Amino acid sequence: MDIDTLEDALAAGEVRSAQFIDMDWRDLDAAGCRFDACVFQEVRFTGVDFSDARFRDCLFVRCRLSHAKLRDAVLEDCRFVDPEDKTAGCTLAFSDLRAARLTRCDLSFSVIDRCTLFDVEAEGCSFMGARFHLVDFRHALSRNQAIHRASFRDCTFELADLSRLSLREVLLVRCRLRETDLQGVDLTDADLRDSDLFQAIIAGARLDGADLRGAEISGLDIRQLAGHSRLTIAPDQQHILLAAMGIDVCEGGDGTAP
Repeated sequence: MDIDTLEDALAAGEVRSAQFIDMDWRDLDAAGCRFDACVFQEVRFTGVDFSDARFRDCLFVRCRLSHAKLRDAVLEDCRFVDPEDKTAGCTLAFSDLRAARLTRCDLSFSVIDRCTLFDVEAEGCSFMGARFHLVDFRHALSRNQAIHRASFRDCTFELADLSRLSLREVLLVRCRLRETDLQGVDLTDADLRDSDLFQAIIAGARLDGADLRGAEISGLDIRQLAGHSRLTIAPDQQHILLAAMGIDVCEGGDGTAP
């Protein structure tokens, strides 16, 4: 599809089953457009406006989205990883994904750098091995006040790097966080119910007010945390935290010496 046909398609608001290889999309207005079963390979999206766009069953191979607008965009069953090299993801940098909705998308080994993800929702997505750098989940209400909001349900973050992010009040429900780098992460008041944190790296993380009920927390040593006041767990998880601290939990007995 040449650029004239592309512009005609964008004007019509729909692009289907098209392939775009080694192209520069710069400052293109694709707001509200629908992309269905398209392939983007080594395409550079710079300053492109995808606000309120819809992507379904699209493949992005070694693409870079820089200063792109994806506010209110909807992505369903899209893949951002090279099918021939499962460790080669895409790069999203300085982009606006506020209120974007992602369902069953694969962003494994992607680099998400200095993007705005306030109010983003992801369900059934994979961020395995992805690297999040200076990603912002906040919305400033004033100079000294901000709210944090994002929702991840049934997502995979295994081996991902989330270190030093602020994930305050973020939902990470039923997510797989095995061996995820959570060093220095602020998870104050985050919802981590039924998530899997086995062997997650949590040194210096804050879990004040976090909800870990039903989560897999084997090996979670709260002594490594920067804070854990008001941390919520279920009664049957108490012995797991104590065991991680080297405290023996005896079942039954009255505690008296023989």
